[in-house]
Amino acid sequence: MSAVLASPAPVRPARRPVGPLACAAMLTLLVLVALWHLGQGASHLGVGDVVSVLTGGGDPLADDIVFSGRLPRTLAGLVAGLALGLAGGLIQGGTRNPLAAPDTLGVNAGAYLAVTVAGATGLSLGVLGTGAAALAGALGAAALVYALAGRSLYAPGRVLLAGTAVALAATSLALTVQMLDEQTARGTFFWGNGSLIQTGPAVPLWTGAATLVLALVLPGLVRPLDLLSLGDDTAESMGVNAGRVRLYVLVLSVAFSAVAVTVAGPIGFVGLVAPIAVRMAGIHRHAWLLPLSGAAGALLVLLADGAGQALQTAAGGEIPVGVVTALVGGPVFLVLVRRLTTGDAETGATVTDARPASGRRHAAVVAATVVLLACAVVVGLSVGTLSISPAQMLDPDALVRGVLSQRFTRVLAAAGGGACLAVAGGAVQAVIRNPLAEPSLLGVTGGAAIGAVSVITLVSAAPHWMIPAAASLGGLLALLLVIAVARRKGTLDPTRVVLVGIGLAAATSAVVQVLALRSTMTIGAVLTWLAGSAYGRSAGDLLWLVVPLVVTVLLVAGTRPLDMLALGEDLPRAFGLRLGRVRLLVLTAAVVLAAGTAATIGAVGFVGLISPHLARGLVGSSHRRMLPVAALLGAALVVVADTVGRVVIDPRQIPVGVMTALVGAPYMIWLLRSGRRAGG
Repeated sequence: MSAVLASPAPVRPARRPVGPLACAAMLTLLVLVALWHLGQGASHLGVGDVVSVLTGGGDPLADDIVFSGRLPRTLAGLVAGLALGLAGGLIQGGTRNPLAAPDTLGVNAGAYLAVTVAGATGLSLGVLGTGAAALAGALGAAALVYALAGRSLYAPGRVLLAGTAVALAATSLALTVQMLDEQTARGTFFWGNGSLIQTGPAVPLWTGAATLVLALVLPGLVRPLDLLSLGDDTAESMGVNAGRVRLYVLVLSVAFSAVAVTVAGPIGFVGLVAPIAVRMAGIHRHAWLLPLSGAAGALLVLLADGAGQALQTAAGGEIPVGVVTALVGGPVFLVLVRRLTTGDAETGATVTDARPASGRRHAAVVAATVVLLACAVVVGLSVGTLSISPAQMLDPDALVRGVLSQRFTRVLAAAGGGACLAVAGGAVQAVIRNPLAEPSLLGVTGGAAIGAVSVITLVSAAPHWMIPAAASLGGLLALLLVIAVARRKGTLDPTRVVLVGIGLAAATSAVVQVLALRSTMTIGAVLTWLAGSAYGRSAGDLLWLVVPLVVTVLLVAGTRPLDMLALGEDLPRAFGLRLGRVRLLVLTAAVVLAAGTAATIGAVGFVGLISPHLARGLVGSSHRRMLPVAALLGAALVVVADTVGRVVIDPRQIPVGVMTALVGAPYMIWLLRSGRRAGG
């Protein structure tokens, strides 16, 4: 992969002392915004009242409100934003990658998982213990990303894909832990989206002190980072050990991220946007860029939290600060990816054609997958709170008939949804020529979720058919946006398409969470729906899979255009294939499959990634053979995931989407690792 067009600019002499003036202006603005933030809240104390309290002229009630609630919250925003801004400035400077940030590299998610697990154990860790857990989780995530990316830390495509895989795995594990602890699910869910709410000043003060101590190291990194911006060769010639400096930068940025997660939970895109905003102001020297990035991060967090509080009446509840920053940062991420050059437009990203299987082997694979699916269905019908033996299935009594009826509908929903998602993944991969492309990673599932949740929360009297219709429309619009942003000079760069999808998925997730907060459903039901579940499905719900299953059959029957899409741009046109029309039809079909499945069993990811890849390895790249096998594998995968999630902690249940993510994220990591070895 080549360098990034939007990479941080090399350091060059400034015509005038911009840094000091910018710092003075930023400090003044930050003080004003902090005062404004102190004036936000439900107790109707304005900025004037807050100033009166701070100058000693307030009444006891106002003093208690400001010093016990609002001031700690503002301090938390300052600390979290400062730490994230510094972390982003360090990572982007050390890797020369403008898309690098604590959240895009999975560091925040690793810290979030560690803190969630620590909290679920019931141990009273205190500030230091929580910070240590966050640091351990962040370091683990960073080490895994580094192992996947290796020396390609400044190659944006692989690093971002590795960070996404690690973040998805960590987030899925954290969601599982949350669902096991229903007593604290609401608070954990809210904190998991970033929250500045504090019980007192202790945490902000301790984490603020830790941030200042870590910041003492920054002056020693200013000159090495300036030289690294000129290129590794220049830096090495000037006596800078590039590898060692990057290691120091990575460890320090991870420590800053751990501090931010400790005080406010995982807040996304602040570490991405803040340094970019500073560079857009013409400041590139790290002596000024780093402190200004920290100040810009604090400014962004306070503004986002204030906006979340101001919108709480309209949204039916306070909007977490991380949701607001995602709504801002997601579009910025898309703009940056638009300017990205990866060099994959013609070759694809880690795509390798598998050898076609012989006729005998193909028949054996199909038979084996049919048997696998049949066994999965039988086990799914048998196990549960009430175990049912095969003999009881053949001669059921009234109780067994009722249980079998419920389980059979659930198993059918899982199998149908899995088959549709697998074929959708295979179709998307054929168009984009990237085995890492699948509906959830391309933002299609997020778009479908926006449509479905919008109907549920905003149009309570809407007929049920509007849910899948809105999901299909949302998924189609999301995919069209991905293609529009990723397309350059008439071609689709496979890696750019996936990265655009990642940014769009983050933005759509934020919108879905805002809509979910409006819902009258319990937080447990919200988490279950967002994670995907076949629980409680009726025969009427299965009707929404009819159209996707018909589209599945049509795609399997018309596989010749799909095979030709893998030949590039010129050769298919020479054979008379209208590439634009075929791509649009195939992607529309994939959207119908993904959206219909999302409307039936919720947002289930990674099935469209795992199943086509396994099928391609078993029977080759011919879609005539690969898609049916992928459909069978996808159906079996979702049925097994639903069954395991149903029985592993019975009587509680882990949603099928969480189970597939727990398998799919490591599988994606393995794919990236394999691609790195193949590429040397």
